[in-house]
Amino acid sequence: MLKADLHIHTEYSYDCHNRLEDIVKRCQEIGINCLNVCDHDSVEGALRLKEMAPFEVIVGEEILTDHGEIMGLFLTERVPSHCTVTQAIEGIREQGGLVSVPHPFDNMARCGLGADVMLEILRELDLIEVFNARSPRTEYSQKSQEFARRYGLLGSAGSDAHTIGEIGNAYLQMPEFTTKAEFLNSLRKGEIQGQRASYLVHFASTWSKVKSRWSKST
Repeated sequence: MLKADLHIHTEYSYDCHNRLEDIVKRCQEIGINCLNVCDHDSVEGALRLKEMAPFEVIVGEEILTDHGEIMGLFLTERVPSHCTVTQAIEGIREQGGLVSVPHPFDNMARCGLGADVMLEILRELDLIEVFNARSPRTEYSQKSQEFARRYGLLGSAGSDAHTIGEIGNAYLQMPEFTTKAEFLNSLRKGEIQGQRASYLVHFASTWSKVKSRWSKST
């Protein structure tokens, strides 16, 4: 069985400074053996981690659209952000990737897509994130779970880790897989484990944003 944290970030995200070698070390310490690395507007960190990690790494990306964030999984190259929802989906499908929605109901500066937009693209969704350890309110995850049940969507979960200590805060226990089709079947059998992170973790990612902007201006 896998312990799969299906939402983490690396130093290739503008709001995170998690070094790749530290991510591998942390996962080995706590038994996480599958990651979906979905940096903002980048797949470089995911591709590099996939080469060096002794466990399964899915190459993903969080793509900022005009209505919120779309997540691509099983990508081979970056899908540019600051596009429409349709363009993001097309960019994912062109690579044969899977389409997901991270923290879909988070509306506190977290770029949740929301029910109205998700209903418009329902046929394009392969899965949605139903538990995100960084979601500040439990009702957001509850709404995501209810939406997935109502419309027959698969649900994923992840820590949304922007710091090393957050990795594994949320994960799925699921069977091993080798293909995208097997991944979806394994996800269907998965069990969500974990707990919400302290709200204080958001200060760490905010500080990372400040440092990134400062370094670019100097």
